[in-house]
Amino acid sequence: MNLKTQQTTILVVDDVPQNVHILNSILGPHYRVKVALNGESALKIAQARERPDLILLDVVMPGLDGYEVCRRLKADPTTTGIPVIFVTGMGETDDEAKGFAAGAVDYITKPVSPPIVLARVLTHLELKDARDLLEHQNAVLEQKVEERTQELALTQQVTIQSLASLAETRDNETGGHIRRTQNYVRLLAEHLAARPSYASQLQPDVVELLHRSAPLHDIGKVGVPDAILLKPGKLTEDEFAEMKKHTIYGKEAIERAQELFQGFTKSDFLILAREISYTHHEKWDGTGYPQGLAGEAIQLSGRLMALADVYDALISRRVYKPPFPHSKALAILAEGRGTHFDPVLVDVFLSLREEVRSIALEFTDHDEEREALQA
Repeated sequence: MNLKTQQTTILVVDDVPQNVHILNSILGPHYRVKVALNGESALKIAQARERPDLILLDVVMPGLDGYEVCRRLKADPTTTGIPVIFVTGMGETDDEAKGFAAGAVDYITKPVSPPIVLARVLTHLELKDARDLLEHQNAVLEQKVEERTQELALTQQVTIQSLASLAETRDNETGGHIRRTQNYVRLLAEHLAARPSYASQLQPDVVELLHRSAPLHDIGKVGVPDAILLKPGKLTEDEFAEMKKHTIYGKEAIERAQELFQGFTKSDFLILAREISYTHHEKWDGTGYPQGLAGEAIQLSGRLMALADVYDALISRRVYKPPFPHSKALAILAEGRGTHFDPVLVDVFLSLREEVRSIALEFTDHDEEREALQA
């Protein structure tokens, strides 16, 4: 019989010294044996720093009996994985069922047979080793999956920022606009989620996806001619019609990316990015573009982005205007409540005026804008 090494520890628990001596004589040549003469001592040894690999446990003992000792071992996370074999003269079916219910893995009846004791001990030690190995492999796999997930998330974030920055380089807006608007969206979504009517739509994972996808709201501007995109003055009617197409360009670009996922799985991130890029210029009263949607027909992601985008445009310096003070920007948003913007979102946004100002100050691009925010 291929037994374990002397490094394997067996705890023998029995209140009769003669029974302990017999088991020690059987196991001692093959294993390191520890002894406990009552349940209390058994628990202390089992819960010590160097825990036993397996326990042979008598059932009938004064004080804590074997069933109670086993139940306590299984209730303790540090000892629950130690196999317990009952060694007892009780051989009735009900007794065995009670032992298994307490967490034991096997029964050996007295008087014990040395070959049976060795065989049962070896079997359960090998099963424990296999279980420990599987748990270790699962832990390693989970760690690798977590590392890979973080790597993919970082890759996604870098890609998003790169694409968004590419769009911004063709516009009068700046990198600060990307960071500010995505943080406005997250702040607004987090507080909106506290309302029962929005909680199911804005679970924490959705809020995080909104934060990640918000920078792509103007990705479609890469398709707008420079003469229009960079024009310092007011656009003509035809030029504005061309400018409005950036929502369609953005939608189509993201749809092409979505096609790469066909046959695999849907990408919630790309779904939200498409919604945001396509609907963030829609207005609550139906006068926006490109579809003229109204009210809740506009996806919530687009309604969130609309508010964040307009506020940031108001407090930012443009070639055609200076940055507006924080209070004036909020007043303009309030004027658009129920016409341009979802009234509920406006109310929440206004209640967060100082948090919004803090985000704007953290990622401001120009001293002139900082001064306006602090005015």
